[in-house]
Amino acid sequence: MKKQAAKTIAPIKPIRTAEDYKAALALVAPYFDNEPEIDSDAGAHFEAMVTLIEAYEAKHYPITPPDPIEAILFRMEQQGLKPKDLEPMIGQLNRVYEVLNGKRKLTMAMVWRLHTGLGIPAESLIRQPGSVI
Repeated sequence: MKKQAAKTIAPIKPIRTAEDYKAALALVAPYFDNEPEIDSDAGAHFEAMVTLIEAYEAKHYPITPPDPIEAILFRMEQQGLKPKDLEPMIGQLNRVYEVLNGKRKLTMAMVWRLHTGLGIPAESLIRQPGSVI
C-alpha cells in the first residue's frame, strides 16, 4: 500500500454565513474525488465537515415534501401506474379520480394503504395541499 504524504487539515469551524458555507464546500470538494479512509484524520475531518454542511443546508435550504396529490402522481409516473391501479388503496375508480383531482381528501385509511402499498412517505400524504411545513 502506498503511503500518502501528510496533509495539513484545516480546522473545523461553524458555518454561519453564506461565505462560510462556500468555504466549507471548497474544503470538502477534493475529498469527493479521493475519499479518505474512514478511520483516518482526513476521514474524520471529511465526516465532520459534511455534517456541518448538511446542518447548514437543512436550516437555510429546507426541502418541503410535495403535497399529497403531487406525491401520488409522481409515484404513479415512476412505477408506470394508471388510476385503476390505485383502486385497492383508494377505492372505486370514481373515488380515485376525485382524489387525484383534489375534489376528495384522503382518509387516514387511504394514507396508510398508499404509504404501505406504494412506499410514499406518510408525511407527504398527510400534508395539506399548499401548506408549508
